[in-house]
Amino acid sequence: MSKGPVLIELDESDVIAPDAAPPVPEEGETGAAMQTAAHLAARRGSRLARWFWASLVALVGFAASVAAYDFVIGLLDRSPVLGMVALGLIGIFCLVLLLIALRELAALLRLRRVDRLQSRAAEALADGSLSTARAVTDGLLALYKDREDTAWGRSAFTDRQGEVMDADGLLGLAETAMLEPLDKRARQEVEAAARRVATVTAVVPLAFADIFTALSANIAMIRRIAEIYGGRSGALGSWRLTRSVLTHLVATGAVAVGDDLVGSVAGGGVLSKVSRRFGEGVINGALTARVGVAAMEVCRPLPFGSVPRPTVSGLVKRSLTGLFSRA
Repeated sequence: MSKGPVLIELDESDVIAPDAAPPVPEEGETGAAMQTAAHLAARRGSRLARWFWASLVALVGFAASVAAYDFVIGLLDRSPVLGMVALGLIGIFCLVLLLIALRELAALLRLRRVDRLQSRAAEALADGSLSTARAVTDGLLALYKDREDTAWGRSAFTDRQGEVMDADGLLGLAETAMLEPLDKRARQEVEAAARRVATVTAVVPLAFADIFTALSANIAMIRRIAEIYGGRSGALGSWRLTRSVLTHLVATGAVAVGDDLVGSVAGGGVLSKVSRRFGEGVINGALTARVGVAAMEVCRPLPFGSVPRPTVSGLVKRSLTGLFSRA
């Protein structure tokens, strides 16, 4: 017995026209990559975990030292010449490690020096103390004395500082003369990092590529901002500075996506109508700009006063306008 086609009759009420079909539900952009990267960098390990890693490093270092000692002694017994060569190589390695440690210490001291200038400047502004303000500007001149890119600003400030007789005016003159050109370079670094994070999030479909890019781009951005303002940092200093910036953002909730942030980016949810990945990329870029503004506030020797504080919306417009306009 052959089987024929089966015909199922439908009521007219069950037929849905394409134009009347409900839209596919779509989640809003949350900037998940940037939020995940910020929480990973800001997360503080438990005391037990810190003791574990400290003891592991101590154990591995002790084992390596004993192995190196046995290796050198064995070579000296077999051949004094080879033993002396091995001893010299180990000495060079230890010297390099010492130089790296000294460089990291110097970087931490530079960051602490910038922190002291910033706190004393805030104190001078609060108290209106001209003597404290002069001490701050002297420290700022000493910080930038070997930098050619601040030579014109230092000269302009030195020529006019005697005319100013109040703390606000003196610190404002130092801002406009020495820090305003550095602010421009720092803003360019923030814009470049925001553009990079937004592009990778929108174009690369890999699961963890956007998180890795967001974390690495933000660490590099914060380090470059610190270098621009005179607080050049090593590896440990960069990580400490990054954690300080992102911990502050996470604690204040500034890393979350708010209405003000969404409203300042491409007219809110316009990009989500074109592509969810593009919308997510723009939100991640805007969150990177927010991290950059916080990094400028942390790394800048003087708080923003006479020079206006950069806004996230302004940075996003300059860095992302036109990036996805023809997507």
